[in-house]
Amino acid sequence: MKRLLTALMITTSVSPVLAAEPEVAYPAGYRDWHHVKSMVIDKGHPLFESFGGIHHLYANKKAMEGYRAGKFPNGAVIVFDLLEAKQADNAVTEGARKVVGVMHKDAKKFAATGGWGFEGFGGGDKTNRVVRANAATACFACHTPQKDHDYVFSRLRD
Repeated sequence: MKRLLTALMITTSVSPVLAAEPEVAYPAGYRDWHHVKSMVIDKGHPLFESFGGIHHLYANKKAMEGYRAGKFPNGAVIVFDLLEAKQADNAVTEGARKVVGVMHKDAKKFAATGGWGFEGFGGGDKTNRVVRANAATACFACHTPQKDHDYVFSRLRD
């Protein structure tokens, strides 16, 4: 009986830690990082419903090492800043922020998703996590075809 109680106490105290998904932190100051590229996904694109708008991609120093080497080191962070695209007077300008998407490389922590942790912060709100435990299906499944590029779609421009 004493062994059973001890085993239950250990299981109960350890289970919440094991069940918790590792979190990806909000990337403070990312707009001061290296700007990798911008693009617009417009009506007619297959991803318009989910990702329509203006995209800006930013990379921290470790991510820049990865872009240059083709393999990203632990600590690399790539930010996908998605904003509404407003059209007026034959110009496209930024509207409200839709989401700040984050990829954080930690091969050990995020082994199940190619070494990358994924999170989306709705409206850019640091507390509004929209991916959470769904990273494998919501993000990684789309990145899987990019395995030869360490699961990253974007490339550096000259």
